[in-house]
Amino acid sequence: MKFRNWFLLILIFLTTVINAQIKNPVKFKFTINDLGNNQYEAVLNATLESGWHIYSRDIPEDTGIPTEYKVSGKNIELIGKFIEVGKKHEEFSEAFGGKIIFYSNSAGFKQKFKLKDETKEGDVTAEITYQTCDDRVCLAPNTLEFNQKVIPAKTEVTAVEKENVKSLKDSIITEESIDGKPVKEEITIAATSTLDPKQLKIETLDFKKPLTDCGTGSTKVDENYWTYLLLGFIGGLIALLTPCVFPMIPLTVSFFTKGNKHKAKGKRDALMYGFFILLIFVLLSVPFHLIDGIAGNIFNEISTSIWLNIAFFIIFIFFAGSFFGYYDITLPSSIANKSSKAEEAGGMIGIFFMALTLVIVSFSCTGPILGSLLGSAVTGSTNVPMLLTFALAGFGFSWAIVFGLLALFPQALQSLPKSGGWMNTVKVVLGFVELALALKFLSKADLVSKTFFLKRELFIAIWMIIAIGLVLYLFSIIRFPHDDKKPKISITRKVIGFLGIGFVIYLLQGLIPSERPKLQLLSGILPPLNVSYFHDEKEGILGMHPEHDFFKAIEIAKSENKPILIDFTGYGCENCRKMEEFVWSEADILSILQNEVVLASLYVDDKEELPEDQKTKIDLGDGQFKKVKTIGDRWSLFQQVNFNNNSQPHYVLITPDGKVINTPVSGYMPKEDFKKFLECGVQYFKKKK
Repeated sequence: MKFRNWFLLILIFLTTVINAQIKNPVKFKFTINDLGNNQYEAVLNATLESGWHIYSRDIPEDTGIPTEYKVSGKNIELIGKFIEVGKKHEEFSEAFGGKIIFYSNSAGFKQKFKLKDETKEGDVTAEITYQTCDDRVCLAPNTLEFNQKVIPAKTEVTAVEKENVKSLKDSIITEESIDGKPVKEEITIAATSTLDPKQLKIETLDFKKPLTDCGTGSTKVDENYWTYLLLGFIGGLIALLTPCVFPMIPLTVSFFTKGNKHKAKGKRDALMYGFFILLIFVLLSVPFHLIDGIAGNIFNEISTSIWLNIAFFIIFIFFAGSFFGYYDITLPSSIANKSSKAEEAGGMIGIFFMALTLVIVSFSCTGPILGSLLGSAVTGSTNVPMLLTFALAGFGFSWAIVFGLLALFPQALQSLPKSGGWMNTVKVVLGFVELALALKFLSKADLVSKTFFLKRELFIAIWMIIAIGLVLYLFSIIRFPHDDKKPKISITRKVIGFLGIGFVIYLLQGLIPSERPKLQLLSGILPPLNVSYFHDEKEGILGMHPEHDFFKAIEIAKSENKPILIDFTGYGCENCRKMEEFVWSEADILSILQNEVVLASLYVDDKEELPEDQKTKIDLGDGQFKKVKTIGDRWSLFQQVNFNNNSQPHYVLITPDGKVINTPVSGYMPKEDFKKFLECGVQYFKKKK
């Protein structure tokens, strides 16, 4: 009965945490006060939920993120610096080792300014960067912008002028959804029928009411949850074979089965030990759910960050060095000591802390493997938190099964191989894998930055060198610090070594020029076909030159009287590369793309800044705005506002006048499904035109 109660309590807690809906604990109100004599005050008042606080700008260094308030705009001149209003609190923080200064419940920020020309209106923009915390967590730093106009009393607008302005443009407010949040977007429609390049919401693009419903039998996006669960499970099994974990298996299982007078209780405790291991790994994913809830589409943005991918590249190189044996990656010993002392509590609490101690002390081996799962999920999907939950659950499940089964059948301990040099071999092999994975992140940074330095052939050549290094190691031609002086070349090492030689031969074909895509197993990992020494990236893809601007594609479609295939894609999108290389390249598909449609490939991760006259912002409500500064910002929001979708690839067939032909489809799909989608839309358009 006690076991069942514990299990239910933990299950309810875990479910509640993961599914919690995160609120924004601070609300802002922006106003401008007229102080007279051409002086004004831009006031931003913050109201905080109970228990939350916001830092002052005056906090000491390295004790939190100070609040920054900036006011700028046209025809205004600042007077002095901004001031803070409210009741300040000062406390000593053990975490920071110093004093922190913050506001609770409410805070105000004021900046005085004047108009440079008192006869003209001023356009005031206020920007605040802040961080909110409570006693348990701190939310990710956030930056918001507010905007208001100041019309001086001396300025008068006649009725005729007002009517002239109204005749030039009309303002429309539309309600849409981005990441589940209602978004108000102000769209200015010119008197002519020409589409405004700043325009995000296109009224005719109603994907919920397509002109026909044919050809879209497979429209569900596959988030590969079970794939990540399997990858996590395999990663956990590999981690069990490392020197940090494997020797602890017989010791731990023996403790539960032999160290307890009641064998039934010992086995039950061992099973709970395995369950707590699974629970701890799943709990590691909870912070990512919290971050995602707070910051909405943050993972989709950081996955294509140039600096993030370069950071992952460096981290993976660092992981590889650890696996090679040049140094160890460990958590502070104080953490392990505190966890170990907590084991003395006994009962279920003691067993939980035993599991926690195992996870902590094995970090030097499991950290790089978990880091690989983290890096793969963060830079490879739009639903990062759930993928990480599945991956970490798979990782913990593999450990729970091993410890649980061995507790139930302790005689199986005798069949486990003895600890030895083979465990170091496992670590070194993982080191070579980390090196190979590191190159993937460098490639993504190269593509997003449009430097195109790491060509497809160079990528393949480096992987060949890494594979050759692995083969030389397995056959003991090269050695690393913790290897035996005269290692025995086992059958397993020979088999893996010959597989490595086969992989080198497989990669070799990628260095030979060809019109047809090769290396299908690595599709999505390698740079695109047109980032090559044999092809210029400006030559397009598969002989095609997609248009990268929706509005230009509309003009071309009208002149050629063809439907438009909108391809929402990204430089760092693996499934997009798979579609291009192994679906688009098929003769019957390629013929349709080349001759029957206008292809508009819109890159949602393009970091190139928009021209000044095309930069804009969308209204998130409550006077808050989101800037649209880059090409990627524009097409990412364009996809979300019009199609309520932020995954890539995402395909939409529309008419030249902007009507959705059939239901859009997403993700990597079999050739026949994609062909059905294309043929349906094209045939419908031909009949109706």
